[in-house]
Amino acid sequence: MKSGFAAVVGRPNVGKSTLVNRLVGTKVSIVSARPNTTRHRVRGIVHRPDAQVVVVDTPGFHRPRTALGERLVEAAGASLDDVDVVVVVVDATAAVGPGDRNVLSRVLSEGSNQRRQGPGVAGLLVAVNKVDRAGRRQVLERLTEVSATVDELGGGAGVEYFPVSARTGEGVDVLLDAVVASLPEGPAYYPAGTITDTPESLRVAELVREQLLRHAREELPHSIACRVTDWEWPVIRCEILVERDSQKGIVIGKGGEVLKAVGSAVRRELPPGAYLELRVRVEKRWQQRPEVLDRLGY
Repeated sequence: MKSGFAAVVGRPNVGKSTLVNRLVGTKVSIVSARPNTTRHRVRGIVHRPDAQVVVVDTPGFHRPRTALGERLVEAAGASLDDVDVVVVVVDATAAVGPGDRNVLSRVLSEGSNQRRQGPGVAGLLVAVNKVDRAGRRQVLERLTEVSATVDELGGGAGVEYFPVSARTGEGVDVLLDAVVASLPEGPAYYPAGTITDTPESLRVAELVREQLLRHAREELPHSIACRVTDWEWPVIRCEILVERDSQKGIVIGKGGEVLKAVGSAVRRELPPGAYLELRVRVEKRWQQRPEVLDRLGY
């Protein structure tokens, strides 16, 4: 059989996590309309009779403004190490811009470094996502733009392009076949039935943050962090960090309505009988404080 690792990378908000979930066939990464939703590298495992693919979701490459942002970009860059395939995701509804160019440049540069070091070069596939929201002309323009950018950066040979919709699944099977074709022969890395190696406590904290992103105002998403502090089944205690006192009231909501809605939504994704206790705490400037970032696992 074939087996290996495929990193899914791109600038923020191009649909990387949605694509990872579609490739795996179930939800392993949280998703939202907010940029920089993904903060951890998340592995999802695709099982096929002929292959096992470990798909790695990554934070978006961006220009960091905080210590947290710097760590997210470092994590995204580190995801390019020791993978067999890199899938760069671009948005079919937006022109190829400096952010996409930066991602492609980094990926191609990393591939060049690997070529100098010897075998094990990562293959490069480009997924032009959100074709369900773009017209045929837009999709063709985007394919032309990204192909020209790759050629300009010196990486044209061997790069393949795939128009896909992570939301509807259009074209994703063809992309997955190409990923499998790029993998070396090897053993399975995970037992049959394993869909992710994300710790359960981290998964629950991320589910809480996902729901908060759906309820939060525009200024709040980057100021929210979540971590499970206690796990004594069926009781799970999760701490929600914000940076200012005013944000605490927004997260709790009038009469606790926001926290109640968040808790109810998360419990629907947990095993029956789970009791989720949410607590909000102000941790000023946590995005800039290394000791807090360490504690949160960033």
